[in-house]
Amino acid sequence: MSGGYLLQGAAGTGAVAVEAALVLMGQAYEVADAPSVDTPASVAPANVMRQVPALTLPSGEVLTESAAILMRLAELHPDAGLAPGVDHPARGQYLRWMSFVASQIYAHYWLKDDPGRLVPDPAQHAAVEANLNARIAHCWGIMERALEAANSGFLAPYILGRNLSVLDVYVTVVSRFRPRRQRFYAAAPRMGEAVRRLDADPRLADLWARRYPFFEGWEAM
Repeated sequence: MSGGYLLQGAAGTGAVAVEAALVLMGQAYEVADAPSVDTPASVAPANVMRQVPALTLPSGEVLTESAAILMRLAELHPDAGLAPGVDHPARGQYLRWMSFVASQIYAHYWLKDDPGRLVPDPAQHAAVEANLNARIAHCWGIMERALEAANSGFLAPYILGRNLSVLDVYVTVVSRFRPRRQRFYAAAPRMGEAVRRLDADPRLADLWARRYPFFEGWEAM
């Protein structure tokens, strides 16, 4: 690494949100690809949970947890304008929903990706996944309704108002996880408008193509 960031990540994972933020901030970074979970040889030294992302800062400090990484990057690079300032009226909503996406939505994928981690009977795995899909959609709906009630500028044109933030980046990537976007759009149609803007942002076109490619019918799978 030559003065930039080193990201342990994998294509199609939450690490792509960190990459997107770094691109939008104009920061140099390198990626050390690793499987997304259970990778003791490559990830454990940086993240005892054996998960990605893990980000090494130019200072040598290591950060884990996608929401924490995104919020810290926004603090370190305030000129990029990707987070409301401490005194901004939207600051509380920003912190609330970054934490909500991490704890109430993203966290479910540890079980969803492999129900056998907690449910030994394979015959029950389809039901576990269906229930988790329903819970995730329910949480997206809660977020949309609460944001709309709390903020008259909701989605004008981004989640917190006129300014793009790392919350938009986070939701854009996490909402692409299975069962992909159609259920997300149904649960949170106005947030759907915001994430489509990030899908089409020309600054991210190369990143999406390399790290989380679009393909015909991808939204509905």
